[in-house]
Amino acid sequence: MKSSNLVIKNATLVNEGHKSIADVQISQGRIERIDASIDTPIAYEEYDASGLFLIPGMIDDQVHFREPGLTRKADIGSESRVTRCFIAHI
Repeated sequence: MKSSNLVIKNATLVNEGHKSIADVQISQGRIERIDASIDTPIAYEEYDASGLFLIPGMIDDQVHFREPGLTRKADIGSESRVTRCFIAHI
């Protein structure tokens, strides 16, 4: 997923204590819309997340940013970019 404009389709959305199958539209890197079905705009990428969990705003409080030390593997910048949108295959 290279674009900051995309629609994630058919994800198992975990939000506010509930699970549902939903589509999520992301515009300019921000969640713009969550709905049961979203038609993908022409200039957007589409990602099929069937069978995957999508947890908007997920924060992993057990993450280790390797600073100080081991920044050759990862640093605060590279590791924090992962938290924009978390999709896990369970």
